[in-house]
Amino acid sequence: MASFYANITGDALVKTGPGKLTGIFCASGTTPTIKIWDSMTAAAPILINTFTPAAATMYPFPDVQFTRGLFVDVGGTIDCTVFYE
Repeated sequence: MASFYANITGDALVKTGPGKLTGIFCASGTTPTIKIWDSMTAAAPILINTFTPAAATMYPFPDVQFTRGLFVDVGGTIDCTVFYE
């Protein structure tokens, strides 16, 4: 199955309901951070805790499933694309 995608530059609800996170590509950023929630807001439970991505880097996440929603919380300046099913 091909992934859907959402390009984001700020906090975003990427998907409502259950699904699967397949990866994140960080195109650019200045002191960027990413935290991913299994929720429709920045509320528990945490799916992937805060990490600092490098620009021009793809982060694959095979088999990371969520049940409530996929909310991506970003810090700093960032341009990234979230891939999900």
